[in-house]
Amino acid sequence: MHITKKTALAASVALSTLTAAMPAAATDITLYRFFGDCEGEFGGVTDLNEAYGECGIITVLTNKFNAENEIGANVITQTVDWGAYYDLLSATYSTGDMPDVAVMHASQLVNFTDRNLMTPLGDKLMEAGVDVDDWADAARDNVTIDGEIYALPFDIHAILFHVNVGLMKEAGFVNEDGSVRLPSSPEELISMGKEFEEKTGQNYIAIESQSSEGMAVRMFDAFVWQQGGDVLSADGSEATIDSPEGLNAATLIKQMYDEGLTDSGLDYGGAEQAFIGGRAGILVNGTWGVNNYATQAANGAELQEYTALDFPTLYEQPATFSNSHSWTIPMDESRTPEEEEAAIAFLKFLDDNNFAWAMTGHLPVHQSVIDSDEFAALPHRADFAATPSMARGVPAVKNERGIYDAMISEFTAMWLAGTSPEDAVAGMQSGVERILRRNNR
Repeated sequence: MHITKKTALAASVALSTLTAAMPAAATDITLYRFFGDCEGEFGGVTDLNEAYGECGIITVLTNKFNAENEIGANVITQTVDWGAYYDLLSATYSTGDMPDVAVMHASQLVNFTDRNLMTPLGDKLMEAGVDVDDWADAARDNVTIDGEIYALPFDIHAILFHVNVGLMKEAGFVNEDGSVRLPSSPEELISMGKEFEEKTGQNYIAIESQSSEGMAVRMFDAFVWQQGGDVLSADGSEATIDSPEGLNAATLIKQMYDEGLTDSGLDYGGAEQAFIGGRAGILVNGTWGVNNYATQAANGAELQEYTALDFPTLYEQPATFSNSHSWTIPMDESRTPEEEEAAIAFLKFLDDNNFAWAMTGHLPVHQSVIDSDEFAALPHRADFAATPSMARGVPAVKNERGIYDAMISEFTAMWLAGTSPEDAVAGMQSGVERILRRNNR
């Protein structure tokens, strides 16, 4: 039975049985994902009205599928830490413990399809009734390689400015109409940050600065794109980081730390807690946080009058970093027809519930959901309505995670070891070039 061999996964993978009371004849399939483990809060919940946040919503969706499907399918979730996710997923191919369904960033897909490790899904999804023609063009393009669909797109997500409106009022950064005033140039970002901290006694910006999340890389990419530059050539074959635009972006980010506008000691969780705890005016994070932060603000957190705004345009043109979550079926010749049927049925169920996932703050992939009154009525969406048009991603290249890590290490050195912006962009350029040379052999 499929699940028997898969319970041998590494100890770093937490196994959680989502629905204990399944029929004895159920077809068990494994779901491999990040998004955290919130079994304690949502393990028995099947009502989507009770769910919030990425972890809560995907957990409840899985519970709901297990409870309602009529083919005897039972999804068993294995949650994996985000930082180790792709290494551990790759390792399953060497052990033969491949999951039946795995979440994947669209930017990572080529790493697996290039080695024929993913199941082609176009015909299977259409046979199951998935309306792939209703997917937004960008979402469909993200999961299509050489004309074949290899994943079910679930969202387009992007980096936003999450804002504590109460602290902004205290700093005097709110207009007469109640809208928050954000900086419109690099110089204004620094000057407003200093003024904010003088008036509130809190950091202007909280951003993850310590872990593999690499939020500074995402901010750097956006600032480069806003100047008309790029970090990789359009075909992904060359690094273009060591440029005037790259140096400007790295200089601004270093200045944020040098001026004390953000705390270099914050990891991802620490940055979130600083914001939720009312110790920062702005949190740099993705669309995935909107529903979670709004819920916490409504439940009495020190975060006052939360809102989410488009990533500010500090240079010539709008741009913000984006990517896409999608669902894949890893290639596994030992998978039975019943297990594949269950996996496809689960993907169809997730596709049918694209609006529920959009409640997290992510942008949905179905055009009919994007155009719906139901989506427009979700809180804060009007405040970051420009994000879809300014969202950009890096070209799909092999070893994208290695490129990311090479850039993270140079950024971290800027605020931990005092590396100059010039040396940082030169280091990123050479590190990424090495990876691209290996890709092109």
